[in-house]
Amino acid sequence: MPAEYTTFGLAPATRPGEIAADGGHRLHRDFVDFVVDGRPLLFRLADLDAVSPLASDVPPAILAAQVRGLLLESEAPLPGGRYLIYGCPECEDLACGAVTAVIERAHARDTGTDGTGTDGADGADYVWRDFAWQTDAHADLERDGYHGIGPFRFAGAEYRAALRSLLDGDGGGHAPRRRVLLVGARTAALARLAAALRALGIGADISGDTVHIHAGELRQYGAVVFGTGVGPAESAAVRDAFERAGADVARVDGTPPIVPLLVARIEQALDPGPVERRRLTRLTAAGGAADVEVTSACRVRLTAHRLDRLHRTRTQELFDGFLEPGRHRLALDARAVKGESFVVARTAGGVLVATVAQGEPPGHRH
Repeated sequence: MPAEYTTFGLAPATRPGEIAADGGHRLHRDFVDFVVDGRPLLFRLADLDAVSPLASDVPPAILAAQVRGLLLESEAPLPGGRYLIYGCPECEDLACGAVTAVIERAHARDTGTDGTGTDGADGADYVWRDFAWQTDAHADLERDGYHGIGPFRFAGAEYRAALRSLLDGDGGGHAPRRRVLLVGARTAALARLAAALRALGIGADISGDTVHIHAGELRQYGAVVFGTGVGPAESAAVRDAFERAGADVARVDGTPPIVPLLVARIEQALDPGPVERRRLTRLTAAGGAADVEVTSACRVRLTAHRLDRLHRTRTQELFDGFLEPGRHRLALDARAVKGESFVVARTAGGVLVATVAQGEPPGHRH
């Protein structure tokens, strides 16, 4: 058992979706992550593309069942008292691989009770131990165990309060608005963008008239995208409609009309996580180089997008590699970022977009 207590909390997190060059896609998932000693637990697991079982897009009954399981109010779903901590974001099938751990009650030191306590299960602490990567009913700790992670001991009161807040509808401070309003004159371009967003699991509506949309409906949107042909007066009217509705909505510039680029911008705008708890925290690009900063070891991919002289979309992969925590300078192919160009950086848990500035990179160092 761990000798010291570890703090436990919850925080909103996003697994951004993506439109691939070959037309394939991966789903956008909002979920609540576990925060252990002030840091997302997922970041301790290297470059793992996964979500917790506390997903925001599951029915309330399923979410409640997951919470009750973590509170040990129901039987463990896997042999040996093991519970799913992170699973596949696409299908959540154990065969795709999942992070599991043993969860058990322990002696509550502050009350002097045993594992169940004189006041019942609420008198106990909780311990998470023996983390492992699991693809079938039984975990092989020797082969697939996360030997450097845990065990973690959580004070019972803090642990129960955090998880029960989800059942009370607080959602761990996370109320995702996975809908986007698209405003613009080129309805064909907006329709392509809407179709791409819906394929990722993000709701998208096209409308040029926000004045007559009910305030409660406007508050369901997480972002508004202004496409081509939207003048200052129309843009101001849309902003005023959201302000009157009391909706704090992100605003995204819909130009140039490059669908994968706009999807990345929207994904960035919809990310609810605080900056200090993100894996990808900085992206700038200028003078043939991009500066990328990550808070934990992870795979990073850089992609360049631009329109050529004939307004055809040009997309090029610039970098795909594993980066250690810290700031990194990555060279850019000059042919991919000439003219008005944009760079998208992606990790398993975040996406950032930067306009490529001309000239020497800020803070250039040799």
